[in-house]
Amino acid sequence: MRYRYSAGPNGKPEKKAVIYTCDEHGINFNDVDNEAISIIRKLKGAGFDTYIVGGAVRDLILGKKPKDFDIVSAASPARIKKIFRNSRIIGRRFRLVHVYFGQRVFEVATFRSLKDGHTSNTFGTIDEDVLRRDFTLNALLYDPEQQIVIDYVGGMNDIRKKQIKQIINLSEIFTDDPVRMIRAAKYAAICGFSIPLNLKMKIASQSSLLSSISPSRLTEEIFKIINSEKAAVIVDLLDKMGLYYYLQPQASELMRRNAAYRKNYLQSMADIKGADDMRGKALGALFCDYLESTAEWKPGPTENYREICKSARNFVLPMNPPRFEMEYAVKKFLASHGITIKRSFLQSKPKGTAEGDTPSAAAVKRKRRRKRGRKDSGENKTN
Repeated sequence: MRYRYSAGPNGKPEKKAVIYTCDEHGINFNDVDNEAISIIRKLKGAGFDTYIVGGAVRDLILGKKPKDFDIVSAASPARIKKIFRNSRIIGRRFRLVHVYFGQRVFEVATFRSLKDGHTSNTFGTIDEDVLRRDFTLNALLYDPEQQIVIDYVGGMNDIRKKQIKQIINLSEIFTDDPVRMIRAAKYAAICGFSIPLNLKMKIASQSSLLSSISPSRLTEEIFKIINSEKAAVIVDLLDKMGLYYYLQPQASELMRRNAAYRKNYLQSMADIKGADDMRGKALGALFCDYLESTAEWKPGPTENYREICKSARNFVLPMNPPRFEMEYAVKKFLASHGITIKRSFLQSKPKGTAEGDTPSAAAVKRKRRRKRGRKDSGENKTN
């Protein structure tokens, strides 16, 4: 075990981080993505400290092979973009770089400072960046070239103790970002870790803050949950902690009132694992048990298809998935009952159709616009 030092307020060296060697952290180097290593080598070769960070490091330490590898660097977004032609800068306030390798995307962030608090978007140092992260198990840095883990916050010990511990002060962590409550439960469920009593109590007292989160952000969080391999375990814990109500209020209420519905709902979540069509089945798991008991099974299913779509969409509010994904999930649900929906019923309105217009009315309007266009063109030639 080694230590990293940096200058303290008085100018004297202070111990800042613990450095764990490969024998101590136990990461299997073969589980580290080759393309992530390539990105790190290229940025380090250009003179910028760069590491794998977050959930990927946590999973590697736990002996799991991560799906995603997030990277953090001293390089600015503009500099990263210049080094990698196969990349683009995303975000307005919080600028990141996506580096592309075929269909795969690697997110590279620049070290942030604490200048404007824990949600700062100003660039900073590695020492500051780790203190902005939510929980200690997600604040470990891994250097695949040296095969070392750098720990500024005691995250390695917390992983060994199997506990979720916050980095940011309890008085600020959830007021800054209420979604951290969902993440705490998610990490506990995925890793099989415990949540300390003080953290549980703070979540219970501030859970209502989640009601202010935008539907788009809630949608993103729900998709992360239902597309994980432990969707049922996560939803079960979120529900027990009183948090799932803010993600799926109608489902949560039904689970509270009806033990059989709760059992079926969680089973639908568990059945997502290994599905051939992950996205369609995952989204359908949110409403299939509800539709089983409420959908009207008419002889001509296409007659009530739109009503079933509407019912499913209303049930998953405030989540707001794309229309084509919701319709596709409903189609998959109906197909499981032996009902096939014609392709025409899945198509949107013809281009140019206003609300209340029939296709023929829209065609008449387009014809009139073309006629006016020809007339204007003729006038221009005369002039």
